[in-house]
Amino acid sequence: MLSTETLIHYKRGPGPTLVKKSYGETLMLFYCVLVSFLFIFLRLSSFEVLISEIYLSLLNPSVSSAVVESRNRLKKMMVSEGGSLNLCFEKMEGNMITEWKDIPVELLMRILSLVDDRTVIIASGVCIGWRDAISFGLTRLSLSWCKKDMNSLVLSLAPKLVKLQTLVLRQDKPQLEDSAVEAIANHCHELQDLDLSKSLKLTDHSLYSLARGCTSLTKLNLSGCTSFSDTGLAYLTRFCKKLKVLNLCGCVEAVSDNALQAIGENCSQMQSLNLGWCEKISDDGVMSLADGCPDLRSLDLCGCVLITDESVVALANRCVHLRSLGLYYCRNITDRAMYSLAQSGVKNKHEMWRSVKKGKFDEEGLRSLNISQCTYLTPSAVQAVCDTFPALHTCSGRHSLVMSGCLNLTSVHCACILQAHRTHTAFPHPAH
Repeated sequence: MLSTETLIHYKRGPGPTLVKKSYGETLMLFYCVLVSFLFIFLRLSSFEVLISEIYLSLLNPSVSSAVVESRNRLKKMMVSEGGSLNLCFEKMEGNMITEWKDIPVELLMRILSLVDDRTVIIASGVCIGWRDAISFGLTRLSLSWCKKDMNSLVLSLAPKLVKLQTLVLRQDKPQLEDSAVEAIANHCHELQDLDLSKSLKLTDHSLYSLARGCTSLTKLNLSGCTSFSDTGLAYLTRFCKKLKVLNLCGCVEAVSDNALQAIGENCSQMQSLNLGWCEKISDDGVMSLADGCPDLRSLDLCGCVLITDESVVALANRCVHLRSLGLYYCRNITDRAMYSLAQSGVKNKHEMWRSVKKGKFDEEGLRSLNISQCTYLTPSAVQAVCDTFPALHTCSGRHSLVMSGCLNLTSVHCACILQAHRTHTAFPHPAH
């Protein structure tokens, strides 16, 4: 496959500059756009097959004959549908379009929505018109495909992507530095969804930058970012108060009771929070979270070895919309926690009935519960939870109540299995 480094030279300047733009690479981009035109406006399913053939053949230099064959087939199809490319353009606008830079912005963005993000970046180097159109029209971008020099690419692109709302910068190997995040914060003020997972080089400076420039964030993934502190995280929450989804899995240094208190005080709209393997937090932090985030729907506390029943009791009493709870390896959890969950389910039934009367029924209560390795739990307590929340399943293929490593809970079954058992016993086999 063509490497990113062969196609683009990253630099801090007007935009990415195409280098080593071979015949095959240029032809690939040309045909992708051309056939997209034909496919969109002439509605011919055969073009979809043709563009796949052209694209795949161009990725393999040894099959250049396939490119020629596909090109000839394309010419024949164009003739049969109108005689020339200009006629195709005339069908669209009623005007002659002689250069690619004349393509309407709306149409260009539609075409680019059909290709991957790497091709979008390449297209931005075709001409100034395309670059500007992409800059002001692109709202979602993923650079996770970039295996080298992602930091330089972000520095180059950030000033131009001022309308960006979603940006995915997930990495296999750490590349991003604080300078890239600062550039994002300085220019991408409409950003709502940002994925910085596994950015091991980032420090609190990045959090400060996001707090100043990206106050519209509603979804943030910082999983695996081990260099942040709880001070930096607390500062971020003071300005990014619209956060609804926050992934802090593995952020051991950043997630403390003080950080959870800050989240509870500043992020009242929080709905989904992943605190997996943040071993420093205790009941005090979780209770602060429960007090300040009553709309919490999903909470992962796997590996948070210090928490006890007090945390679960607080969540059961104050987060009435909780639907997913992860307690894997929380070995201090006992039956008291399970009974509190069951009691909260019964107590909140009246809210569900009010929703039914208003025509807004949406099944409340737990739909997912992970209590693996919680070895102090007994079958009666867990069965009480399972009976209270019908969406919890232990049956094959629908495991939403996960109990791995709890050998004493093998007798716990969901309503599906119990119903199947009753049906089987009610209709005994004729041979009996």
